[in-house]
Amino acid sequence: MQISMALTFGYVVATFFFGLRAHSLALISEAGHNVSDLLAILLSFVAVYFQSRPATDEKTFGYQRAGVLAAFINAVTLIVLSAWIAIEALHRLAVPVTVHPRLMMYVAAAGVLMNGTVATLLWRFSGDVNIRSVFLHMLGDTLSTAAVIVGGLAILFTGMMWIDPILSIIIAAMILWSSIGIVRETLNILLEGTPSNVQLGAVRTAMQSVPGVVDVHDLHVWSLGSRSHALASHVTIAEMPMSECGDILTGINNTLRDRFHITHTTIQFETTGCETTHGCSAPPELEAVGAHDHHHHGHDHGHDHSH
Repeated sequence: MQISMALTFGYVVATFFFGLRAHSLALISEAGHNVSDLLAILLSFVAVYFQSRPATDEKTFGYQRAGVLAAFINAVTLIVLSAWIAIEALHRLAVPVTVHPRLMMYVAAAGVLMNGTVATLLWRFSGDVNIRSVFLHMLGDTLSTAAVIVGGLAILFTGMMWIDPILSIIIAAMILWSSIGIVRETLNILLEGTPSNVQLGAVRTAMQSVPGVVDVHDLHVWSLGSRSHALASHVTIAEMPMSECGDILTGINNTLRDRFHITHTTIQFETTGCETTHGCSAPPELEAVGAHDHHHHGHDHGHDHSH
């Protein structure tokens, strides 16, 4: 991380300085793109630190969403940046500016090497949405910087100055495209949406297929971070001794863990033909069966009304 930050910072300064010298908007937009990468790496760095902090009485889930929040802020910043580049490029199409193509190409070539190196370093960690957002930037940078080299060559041979702002618009579109995807994914997590890789219907069916389960309702699945999912649900079962309740709960938790990788669960049992909601509500030690999470506290979402 430190290496990639140092490399990116050096390149940002170089692209901005030489972009001004070469009058190349494509290079300046590359500098902007890289500032956002620097922010991304910095935010990820902070987020990874926060995510590793333990849960407290105030933050019972710990800081698992720190990385998601960082990715969201970063992506929104990028959308603003891409809009600025596009407006500036349109202005340049109307009023052409003389560009120095050789300088463009030299700086861009250095950029391809740098971004390629950083992207390779980050590839190993690209499972996390936060690190992945940085990796996507780097990959986009490598491609857009390569496009600047091609553009520099084209300007050198044809003398057509409009190639530079057109390249800038393409870079802006790439930034926008990758950012919108990250905004959608992070917003879904922040708004407690069902994780994109989890089908709620499939989860309900799997839970209902556990022997002893009569019905499943008030089912919620949400993401704590980009990888850990939590589940809360009411499960209707027949009247039975508490010991048998434990077997059903173990079955449900095993199914959720093995098929959906959901290890943080809060299951509330209700019995058929029983007036009380807690009919055969499992004691705390049973609620935690199969939950390898650190947080086994009830998370009922307030759906404690009678059915």
